[in-house]
Formats: sequence, structure tokens, C-alpha cells
Amino acid sequence: MTASNNAADPVDGKAVAPVKERRRLLTGAGALAASGWVAGVTGGWMLKPTFSHAAGPIKMGIATDITGAIAPSGNANWQVAQFAVDQINKGGGILGRPIQLFLEDTASDPKIAVGNVRKLIQEKKVDVVLGGITSAMRQAIKDPIVNRGKTLYIYPQLYEGQECTPNLFNTGPTPAQQCDELIPYLIKTLGKKRFALPSANYVWPQLLNKYARKVIEANGGTVVFEEYYPLDQAEYSATIGKIRDGKVDCVFNTIIPPGLQPFVKQLYESGFQKNGGVVSCVYYDENLLNYHPANEMDGLVSCLDYFQAVDDPFSKKLQEDYAKMFPNTKYLFTAGSAATGMYRGVKFYEAAVIATKGDLTRDKVAAAMDKAKLANGPGGGAEMVPGKMHCKMNMYIAVCKVEGGKTRYEIVKKSEMVDPKEC
Repeated sequence: MTASNNAADPVDGKAVAPVKERRRLLTGAGALAASGWVAGVTGGWMLKPTFSHAAGPIKMGIATDITGAIAPSGNANWQVAQFAVDQINKGGGILGRPIQLFLEDTASDPKIAVGNVRKLIQEKKVDVVLGGITSAMRQAIKDPIVNRGKTLYIYPQLYEGQECTPNLFNTGPTPAQQCDELIPYLIKTLGKKRFALPSANYVWPQLLNKYARKVIEANGGTVVFEEYYPLDQAEYSATIGKIRDGKVDCVFNTIIPPGLQPFVKQLYESGFQKNGGVVSCVYYDENLLNYHPANEMDGLVSCLDYFQAVDDPFSKKLQEDYAKMFPNTKYLFTAGSAATGMYRGVKFYEAAVIATKGDLTRDKVAAAMDKAKLANGPGGGAEMVPGKMHCKMNMYIAVCKVEGGKTRYEIVKKSEMVDPKEC
């Protein structure tokens, strides 16, 4: 989904994180150490299981953004991975074997990520890798994982689609699963027909907008303009002017951090929402409270595979157990940060290894993953579409409400087991 252009600073020929990012890493490191993670000699972190097995542990690698522009999402990712694995290990592991977790920081920087991911493959020799939030990140790390490392890769984030690489499974929503549900609601229920598509200039917005435009026009709407900006753009007065002059009544936003915050602020201050305009963004979830003030999110419409307002018993129990494991955390268990896709990916992997009777060979596990089904999960069950490397899942349209300075999402529509329409 999202991307970042954070750059490392060259010091004595070596790439290091900026001071602000180093401080974040120290904060993250403290949290990791407090949770039982052990720092590796060559970097990265390891979480040892509490019991052993004669055959040894199943090694699972997590590659996500502990630091960088989208660290709020990455930290939610690694916490959910730890939560899902803890559930499995407390239940006796997979066929009696515990899962051992290895974590590497992708730092919102594909260049840093490639080297760190190689450690998971070459040094830790993990059996599977889960992670990557941005599309640029997935593209950067899939080669050392899938092609060179010959390791199974599970990508958990909502994204632009068209990833049909063998041995790479996608467990987040696709454009079809989001746009086919959301856009008709915006046009036919809310009556918004004049769309602006302000976007970050990289692959996810470009391909998502291509799909969204077709759905908008098929449902009687009009795209007034579609524009792409540098990821770190901070001034949007010209864009706000086009929204006003073009009588846009729906902003379908795919701008991402760090340019996201100034855009949302300037749009809000222009009076767009106050004058009846609607903002929609398919990656907005409860974790977006980490990005900007609640009042700027009032009325925003999103479409995801899960919101905390979903009240089925399994989802509610997940939230209760997650809160017990991570009390008072600001990194929430929700959908847009790839957290639900991470949970789903871990559980799909568990189901596949059970189906192979413990054979961890990539081809065997991939063949089993291809037919895997989950009876339960955040927002409901899910099932892989055979031969497509994507999964069906429930989808929810929700509107953000602000009450007493706090946000909540009100679900207005549920669609069951929506097909990803990929590959």
C-alpha cells in the first residue's frame, strides 16, 4: 500500500538512520526487550518459544517498519504477529512444534530492508517470511525472499493487485474487494458523483486509481481530476483550489505519509467537509489516530476487511486478548495497517503446515496454502482462491464519527466473502 522516501544518512561510508529515527528505534528496542525479544549479534531480534521440540522450532521471519515514516503501521504489524504466534504456541504449537519469531526492521526504506531481509533468509534460515507494508517494499524484498532465498513469502497489506508471483501469498484486500463495495455506496447512497483523485506518485495509487476510475464511471460518476505528487509534498493550495473550482464532492485520497498530514489539514481548513464534501480513503483505520487530529477525520468513509466496530464474538475476543497482551498500546489491532492480514497470514501458514503433516518444504506448504480456509478471524473467516494466491474475505464500509474528541467507526455495510478478482 503505502510508501516512504526516508533516506539514510551517509556516515563514514555507512548508511545510518537519522537521529530522530535512531531515537524511535531505541524506544522500539526497549519495548521489544520488555516483551522478551533478544537482540541478535548481527542485528534484528529473536523471540524464543517457551518450550522445545525434538525437531526444533518452526522459524518465522517478520519484516516490517519498526522505524521510519510508517512505523505506526509497522509496530502494529509486529505486535499482531507476536500475538498470533503466542496464541498458537500456547495451544501447543503446530503439530507440537513451537514457532520461533525473528524480526527485522525494514525502516520504511527498501534499500535498508533488502539487507535486513537477507539476514532472515541467509543467517536465520527462516521457513517463511511475513511482512512488508508498502508496495515498493514488497517489490524490493520479494526477490531475496522468493527467488534467491527460495522461501515462502506472505504479504499482509491491502494493495493495488496484480501480484501473481508463485510462492507469494497475499492476505490483504485488493482493489476489487474495496472499490466494488465502496464506490457504489459513495455515488448511489451518499449522492457524491464528482471525484478528485489526489495521489502519491508510486505504484499503489496509480493502479488503484485505474481500477477506481472504471468503477466510478460505470456507476455514473465523473473523475474531475487525477494528480500525482511527491511523497513528501507539503503544499497543496493548488490542489485545494482545483477541488473547489471543479465542484468536487468526493475526494478519493491516496496521498500517504509524510505528505498525507499536510494535505488532510489543508483540505479540512478549506471547509471542504463543512460544505458537504466527503473524503474517502481505503487505508484509513483506527491506527490513523497516530497520524493527525480526530476532527480532520470526521465523516471519512473507508472500506476494509475489519473495523473494531465489528461485534462478532471471535473478533471481540481477539481484541480483548490483544489488549491483555499489549495493555495501553497505541498500536492497535485493526485492518488498514496490515495487522489483520498479518494475523490471517500466520493462521493460513499454520493451517498449511498442519495439512502437510509438518513438512516445511516450500512447495509442499505453498500447495497446501493454495487451498487453505480459516473458519474464523478478525472480521470473519477467509479462504484462499485456488491458483490465485489471494483470499476471499468479508468487507465492511464504515464512516468515521467524532465524539468528545475521539473517533469511532460506524459500520454501514457488510459484504460477505468478497472475491479478490486477481491473477
